[in-house]
Amino acid sequence: MPDHRARFPFLPLFVCMAVSALIGGVVARTLPVGPNNEAPAPRLLAGQGDESLAPVVRKTAPAVVNIAVLQPSPAQQNPLLQDPFFRRYFGVPDAALQPAIAAGSGVVVDGKRGFVITNFHVVRDAQAIEVILKDGRKFQAQPVGAAPDLDLAVLKIGANDLPTLPLGDSGKLEVGDYVVAIGNPFGLGQTVTSGIVSATDRPLGQGDSRRFIQTDAPINPGNSGGALISLHGELIGINSALFSPSSSQGSAGNVGIGFAIPSNVVKQVLAQAERAQ
Repeated sequence: MPDHRARFPFLPLFVCMAVSALIGGVVARTLPVGPNNEAPAPRLLAGQGDESLAPVVRKTAPAVVNIAVLQPSPAQQNPLLQDPFFRRYFGVPDAALQPAIAAGSGVVVDGKRGFVITNFHVVRDAQAIEVILKDGRKFQAQPVGAAPDLDLAVLKIGANDLPTLPLGDSGKLEVGDYVVAIGNPFGLGQTVTSGIVSATDRPLGQGDSRRFIQTDAPINPGNSGGALISLHGELIGINSALFSPSSSQGSAGNVGIGFAIPSNVVKQVLAQAERAQ
């Protein structure tokens, strides 16, 4: 006998269920989770789709310079070692009286007038200062301003139309902002490292009235006076110090704690030097 039982339309029902689920998912994604539960969107610090810091480095690196300083040797500054008999008696070679060459970094902040910023401790007691540009050109430099308490010095070289790194507003920095450090660590030549701002308004010790930018961008001996740069291509700090478990400067190395003098402090010292010219 023929089967007269009604056939249930399973296929149309399945299609309707699938479409309903899809629409429900889309609607759920558009509904707010709660009035105060939305996390703030991250700030865009580089162009969308950027996968490299190379564009920022190409733009800023030519304004970062190496600095060679001729300094009196420690033996030369010791009156006892000026006596040849004393040197022979204690076995101190005459070569110990030869001036020493120290290396550091600096930043061209006014290429039209040849102003270069560096750390004061880089050029302290210098008998001669030479600034070496990234393209290999060398210029004798003269100190035209100094703030020893802030560890900043302003040099002037006899050149114009130089690549310049514009000074940014360090007051706008936030913890977590990406930064690039460029300098001359261990005398190797220009070297680029990167990291983030770890802290702002950081003193170096108890009672220190100065305030530094702390960063985990690797900074090593020789980076002193070099640039700390935002991803907008602006100078936001002068690398000045690093924390190291080693008590010897010769064996000190990066452990992810470096300090830079904020660019807003640099602006004040530079303005004083410019007024004095």
